[in-house]
Amino acid sequence: MVAAYANSGRLTDARKLFDESPVKGSITWSGLIAGYCRYGCEVEAFKLFSEMHMEGQRPTQYTMGSVLRLCSMTSSLQRGEQIHGYALKTGNDGNVFVATGLVDMYAKCMCIIEAESLFEKVADAKNHATWTAMLTGYSHNRDSFQAMDFFRHMRAQGVEINQFTFPSILTACAAVLANDFGLQVHGCIVKSGFGSNIFVQSALVDMYAKCRDLKSAKKKLESMEIDDAISWNSLIVGFVNQGLKGEALYTFQRMHAKNMKIDEYTLPSVLNSLASTKDVRNAKSVHCLILKSGFGRYQVVNNALVDVYSKQGNLDSALTIFNHMEGKDVVSWTSLVVGYSHNGSYEESLKLFCAMHVTGSIQLDQLIVANIMSSCAELAIMEFGQQLHAILVKSGLESSLSVDNSLVTMYAKCGAILDANRVFDSMQNRNVITYTALIVGYAQNGKGLYSLLLYDQMISAGIAPDYITFIGLLFACSHTGSLEKGRSYFNSMDNIHGIKPGAEHYACMIDLLGRSGNLSEAKQLLDQMDVEPDATVWKSLLGACRMHKELEMGEMAAKELFELEPKNSMPYVMLSNLYSAAGRWEDAAKIRKLMKCRGISKEPGSSWTQANGKTHTFVSEDRSHPMMARIYSKIDEVIALIKEAGYVPDMSFVLHDMEREGKELGLAYHSEKLALAFGLLVVPSGAVIRIYKNLRVCGDCHTAFKYISSLYDRHIVLRDSNCFHHFVDGKCSCGDYW
Repeated sequence: MVAAYANSGRLTDARKLFDESPVKGSITWSGLIAGYCRYGCEVEAFKLFSEMHMEGQRPTQYTMGSVLRLCSMTSSLQRGEQIHGYALKTGNDGNVFVATGLVDMYAKCMCIIEAESLFEKVADAKNHATWTAMLTGYSHNRDSFQAMDFFRHMRAQGVEINQFTFPSILTACAAVLANDFGLQVHGCIVKSGFGSNIFVQSALVDMYAKCRDLKSAKKKLESMEIDDAISWNSLIVGFVNQGLKGEALYTFQRMHAKNMKIDEYTLPSVLNSLASTKDVRNAKSVHCLILKSGFGRYQVVNNALVDVYSKQGNLDSALTIFNHMEGKDVVSWTSLVVGYSHNGSYEESLKLFCAMHVTGSIQLDQLIVANIMSSCAELAIMEFGQQLHAILVKSGLESSLSVDNSLVTMYAKCGAILDANRVFDSMQNRNVITYTALIVGYAQNGKGLYSLLLYDQMISAGIAPDYITFIGLLFACSHTGSLEKGRSYFNSMDNIHGIKPGAEHYACMIDLLGRSGNLSEAKQLLDQMDVEPDATVWKSLLGACRMHKELEMGEMAAKELFELEPKNSMPYVMLSNLYSAAGRWEDAAKIRKLMKCRGISKEPGSSWTQANGKTHTFVSEDRSHPMMARIYSKIDEVIALIKEAGYVPDMSFVLHDMEREGKELGLAYHSEKLALAFGLLVVPSGAVIRIYKNLRVCGDCHTAFKYISSLYDRHIVLRDSNCFHHFVDGKCSCGDYW
């Protein structure tokens, strides 16, 4: 009766009857232990096994086999070794039932050498269970090729292959995409008569799906007489992995229409198929199904919901689900942190990361680190990135390729190009992302010639460039005046590397041609574009026209931008400046009036810098900062000093209808000058002053910064909307070419 209750899952009744039994034989003990093992009651099973031994009852081979299966399920190596020791003492280690359990236990506990040693001692050509345990062990340890060799050996030895053997070898095939070998196994299945077994059929669907043979997977699924949720889920996952999101969703809808039992493993796959789409309606429909069916209690399902809403940009819903989760693991946190980062909410991403770190229970992984570094790069918060870098060094994650790539990018985007270079030099492995990050970094930090040299090293290393690589290269050529190099790189994109130039590449080339005075060629290239010119392309042409005072072409470019970006003030301001430079004051006034009529205001310039862990932001003529009195006093001191050294304010960067004194004051209190004055007051001597601006730095501030770097002996790094400017000893890294 004890065994009957235990086998049916009535463990409480079985235990009560066991405790009330005056005499307990080995069958009684074994029956209850087997029940505990079957239903995963690890603590109770091992405790009862120990009590049985202490009571002088000798565990049978079946008892030991049951406990060993539990050790396999729970990866309890230490307890499994204790059972092994007991089997040796009692002479049961040679028993086929016990030996099979030991082989399986060691293999599932990742001790494959011990499993092989035991197998060699007990292998019997007619004992398919032990052979299958060894085969399953190879598959479990991801040694798929060894598993395939072992399967061949089994057949050569005439070992019986059954419904337990086939799923294991098919799993091994799926792990290494061995579709051809899987086809051979399928043939064996048909010949041996196991083609209708539900477990074998399910393994076949999974193997074909993972080997990307979705046609065969679907065909096998359709032929199954019994609808199996696991098989349907395998096909859904296969569609998702192949990027066939629509097929995945359709398969799920069919599955739901059949009233099949949907489990906590099916739903994440379906949500994954929706994550990279904007199909919000179906995402919400699946969410409703989850709530109705009670699967909202599963962490794996909630993680998938957070992920799908995050990737679709519905961060409020993602955060709501996240906040209601009872348990949060690294997947939960990563999905939300990455979601905020990908949707441009970089500050929220960093706040979430800090909250995660405070819990102390979540280990960092590569994905979350790479995205946090990306947030640091976009916000130019190098201090935070440096602190995280220190944590990575301690944790050992620094050696990861994706993390190292994110470090190179972060340092480069924060203007610390030497630090980016140090990380690059320390890397054992590099890929196209690594090289491209530094190529772009050099280009944006005024070291374009280094970009070109690094590209040559990349090609010599056998690494092919990608779409982004050429953006960095052409940007470098544009800012170093390397016209012929730029033409060569641009032509090689499609001709040599098979990369079709995009709007970004054309914009760089037009900028390069325009800067060098080849405006006609720039316009000709624009007219011949294989893609529709976007705002970036027209801005490049307009900028070149402003530089060379080419009014007619500038008017055309500005009008195109009026249509493409009707609320952007930049083309209006640049066209007004073009008219003013040509002495066409009435036309300049008309443009300013047009801006006013259309409700377009010039985007206010703002600059920010970091000090003592805080970000300090300034706008032109700002007086809100607590230290503003000292800041303005410092500016007056600085302007007076650099004027003595030869600085002359450039009045072309202020409105033409202002008095001279007003013009000078307007220039003196630009946001970047306020940020620099603050930096001179609080940043220790010898430390780099880092300033970031949302717009392109004006020519007057650029000139002033050069004087200040020399007279105050300071290294000043200014990142504007276009590139980095490193001011040292009165010179700028851009060579006055930005």
